[in-house]
Amino acid sequence: MPDLTVVISATDTGVGKTWLTVELALGLLARGLPVAVRKPVQSLDPGDRTTDADLLAEASGEDPLVVCPGHRRYPVAMAPPMAADALDAPPIKLAELVDELGLPRAGVALIEGVGGPRSPLAHDGDTVELARAVGAEHVIVVAKPGLGTINATLLTSSAFEGMAVTVFLNRLDQTNTLHAANHAWLAQRAGLDVASDTTDLIKRMALTKMEDG
Repeated sequence: MPDLTVVISATDTGVGKTWLTVELALGLLARGLPVAVRKPVQSLDPGDRTTDADLLAEASGEDPLVVCPGHRRYPVAMAPPMAADALDAPPIKLAELVDELGLPRAGVALIEGVGGPRSPLAHDGDTVELARAVGAEHVIVVAKPGLGTINATLLTSSAFEGMAVTVFLNRLDQTNTLHAANHAWLAQRAGLDVASDTTDLIKRMALTKMEDG
């Protein structure tokens, strides 16, 4: 298994999981650390020419079909197991997704989930169960900084009970009164580990041992 396995989740779909995973991959590579990026399964609009996995592969320099195998790409805009059902494809099993990851023995593995923590990515599992199955040392929850984020972030973070969680407030503007208040509430009142800068986030990912080695 890799030296560090990180799962990227979010409060909802369309919050910025893929963007953040790309930025993390680029930042880690810039520090000279080996990176493997995985999107175990994805559903997509049939008209999409570039998928999340393709963007991730471009950032990490890996084969897109290693990042997400061809048979795990479902061209129906639904949660993957629902898309599989709509296409009359075989059921998606969480254990099979984990077996197909093909993670290296060293470096950092970045694994992007789908939707929110409880959005189904297999017929028998979601991103929370994926994180447990791969033994994730760190979970990053991507959240919006505006209205509704406190409730959504607390619910999402609590789903990963027992795991180290960092909240990433995407597009935080500290000059925005609401954004600043939400950041303070989550960090100070809720006691969550909150970041809003990718460079700072990378520093929190327990990399010292790897870099010293």
